[in-house]
Amino acid sequence: MSRIATCVWSVDGRLLLALDERLGPPVDSYVNGTQSWLTDDGPGGATLEWRLHPVAGYRIPRGMSHYDLWEQTIAAYSRDPDGNAIDLGAERRALDTLWEGLECFAAYDDDLEPAVLAHAASDALQRAPDHAGLVDHDRIGTAWEHSGGSLSIVAMLVRELRGEGAPP
Repeated sequence: MSRIATCVWSVDGRLLLALDERLGPPVDSYVNGTQSWLTDDGPGGATLEWRLHPVAGYRIPRGMSHYDLWEQTIAAYSRDPDGNAIDLGAERRALDTLWEGLECFAAYDDDLEPAVLAHAASDALQRAPDHAGLVDHDRIGTAWEHSGGSLSIVAMLVRELRGEGAPP
């Protein structure tokens, strides 16, 4: 079992705006709803990967492309950072129907201590993570894939970070 340092934040409009302001647009937007960034400002020059994880059972808003989701969401939260439901494509959607958590970890298996990663990630976003520690990415990824996306990646991460054991 390979465990890596990971930080997790719960998602709200202000976190999305901090991501956009400090990291810019995602380097990749996936059909499954995931948004990702790479930054080269980690401890000791480590590349950090940031993943905004979709909710379990995610579906894209009608009338949208996964490439447009980030820009339209940021535009809406720029107008009202504390809003909940926003207009996206042909739907009005609550944020908790899109993403549920942001994760940060060393992109290329650099061996970082959780506290060191949490400090660097906090500096990058100007917001401390809600959880930090060690997780088994392989086990969580396999469980998520086998569920067809019906399990929550964030819930599995948090469960491990709290020491509550393996994913269901």
